[in-house]
Amino acid sequence: MAPSMNSPAFSLPEQSGVESLFGDELALADRARANVDPILRHMLGNDDHALFSDRIVTQVRAQIEDLARQLAMSLEEAMGHPDAREQASEAGPTLARAFIANPSILGHAHALALEAQAAERLATRLSLDPVLSPLLQSLIASPDPDTAATAMALLAAQARFVQTQRRGEMPLAELPGDLLHTALLTMRTHCVGDDPARDRIAAVLETAIRGNFDESANRLGLLHRLVVGMGDGALAALDMAHAGMALFVTALSVGAGFDRDAAVLTTSEAQFPRLTLALLASGAKPAAVAQQLFALHPDVTLPEGFETLSADRAAALLAGSGGFSGS
Repeated sequence: MAPSMNSPAFSLPEQSGVESLFGDELALADRARANVDPILRHMLGNDDHALFSDRIVTQVRAQIEDLARQLAMSLEEAMGHPDAREQASEAGPTLARAFIANPSILGHAHALALEAQAAERLATRLSLDPVLSPLLQSLIASPDPDTAATAMALLAAQARFVQTQRRGEMPLAELPGDLLHTALLTMRTHCVGDDPARDRIAAVLETAIRGNFDESANRLGLLHRLVVGMGDGALAALDMAHAGMALFVTALSVGAGFDRDAAVLTTSEAQFPRLTLALLASGAKPAAVAQQLFALHPDVTLPEGFETLSADRAAALLAGSGGFSGS
């Protein structure tokens, strides 16, 4: 059981107040976050899978290997190799190691795995469908045709996300635009070498992939469009039992000014002080904040007085913490 913020491990002199308490807890959360990438990279770089059988690590490894396989195979097919699959099987592991060494790609794979796992926990605890949440259902029924069409597209994208996570896949088309750019540059660096002909083919392939890529139409783009389009109504998406995990973390990202991957990480138990402040900063009422924390971490206890923090003060405390970058 995790310690609560009211336990001796979190105690501070009374006069320091709830802001000092959150400040100290954010510092602890920052240190925990700083350790995530190096530890995960070490575990993924170890070939003895039996020693690291944790589901999240396995899921992250599978996604990154799948991403590397997609790009390596596309390049070898573009080169016209009759044995493209065999060629890709040789280049793929090298590219996967390069992706593991990249903090942005590693972090994104980690966030997707955490999001999928959190959605499964909500399905168990709240009987919440990981694909069709009550909020998404209401958006599909919206009288506004654009909202309804976007929501229908998201329904299909969310169903694909659940399936790809179960298969340990990370489709190239579903990446954020900046990560697609990073992945393509990494491919050029690690899969081309000094062969001018290979470099020309890789450049053509890269242009084709970029030309066919539409970030606004992938799952993350659709989520962002829906949440932003809700305006003030986006507060409804901060209720995960109503919105589902995907819309919830997107709304948290928009409301608190986090990168979405960082917003996903706030749902982990070690980061619950940051989730509390992010919800307050996004405009959620204290009772709603407590409800979200209980849904994710039933054993966590919020500190007395947290409800006295205004949205502005919560945002200021987050801004003073160096653990997460803004969007």
